[in-house]
Amino acid sequence: MHLTLRCMAGLPSLRSLEVFPAVVAALRAAQGAAFRVVQFSVQDNHVHLLVEASDSAALRTGARSLGIRLARAINRAAGRKGRVLDDRYHTRALRTPREVRIALAYVLFNFKKHQVRVPTRLDPCSSAPWCDGFRDRGGASLEGAPVVAPRTWLARVGWRRHGLLSPDEAPA
Repeated sequence: MHLTLRCMAGLPSLRSLEVFPAVVAALRAAQGAAFRVVQFSVQDNHVHLLVEASDSAALRTGARSLGIRLARAINRAAGRKGRVLDDRYHTRALRTPREVRIALAYVLFNFKKHQVRVPTRLDPCSSAPWCDGFRDRGGASLEGAPVVAPRTWLARVGWRRHGLLSPDEAPA
């Protein structure tokens, strides 16, 4: 499932040195048996996530819980109170290996779409450093990662039928 959470206007950048660690901590704390974040990308005013949920109720509960955790963490880091998320959330079900491959590239390379300059080929404000799906890198370790290994066949193995990722790709 591709999940997008957008923030209200006027907040500091989610990629800032003050806010980004709080966002990562909220993502790490949101992991559970029924709802899991397997990849993410943090942009200035929104977060893209690839998540797995055991069923639709777990998705609703997990997305709501993650939204609350993110809002509290962002407010704490920004020294403010009030509403953070602009709307509830947007989801898109991923049903085929190709859809998962496209969504994975979209999430991990979203910084290119927003023309964010980074010092490396991979976005440090994403889960790309822990992703083991790049063709020109060895297997990445999830040690210390704010994401968990996917459990579904589509997210673990299936998408690889369409080729591993290249850091030179752009989001579709």
